Amino acid sequence: MPTRPAEHGRGRRPGRVPAAAGGALALALAGLLLTRHQEPPPVRITPVLAAPTAASPASSPPPPPAAAAAPATPVAAPAELLIPELGVAAPVVAAGLDPDGSAAVPPMDHPGEVDWYDQGPRPGEPGPAVLLGHYDTHAGPAVFHRLPQLRPGDRIEVRRTDGSTAAFRVRELRQAPKDAFPTEAVYGDTAGPQLRLITCGGVLRADGHYSDNIIVFADPVTG
Repeated sequence: MPTRPAEHGRGRRPGRVPAAAGGALALALAGLLLTRHQEPPPVRITPVLAAPTAASPASSPPPPPAAAAAPATPVAAPAELLIPELGVAAPVVAAGLDPDGSAAVPPMDHPGEVDWYDQGPRPGEPGPAVLLGHYDTHAGPAVFHRLPQLRPGDRIEVRRTDGSTAAFRVRELRQAPKDAFPTEAVYGDTAGPQLRLITCGGVLRADGHYSDNIIVFADPVTG
């Protein structure tokens, strides 16, 4: 049974996702935080949509998810993420949890890479498939730099290792403080396939870390 990331916002190390029971649950994507050699000026990222989020208790993790029914046909692992509206065509790499229980994100020297949380569903399987990428790094804009520009209805495609494609359409964007990450909304069970894209957002603080996360919720394209 997949565990859930513990935190999404730690020190200067790349961020992570769902963690096992125990410990504070502050999914604030640490690995998506920006590390600077010098203190940067504050910057604000304004998402196109910012729906209000319910604060998730930081003192206890959510209950473990129930096992999802296996699809009739096995789904291959994701290999590439395509977002036509943003000109994104990025390799997807499987990544699980770091030793601290947070979901791993790409190394800072791989700004064009996207990580798939491989302890959760694959894109196209029942449940939320979660992909994580950097907003920027010390070298400049990264793969999800334009993620806040997405709008409802925009198309997202995930190409798999077997050549098949899972297509999704953006439903909404949320901006959530890292200390109130909406864990259940992102990682909770869903009746059918869902897609989540996560990066950093909000204010770039004096310590070189962003205050929030930008989360894209997308539904499968049917028909």
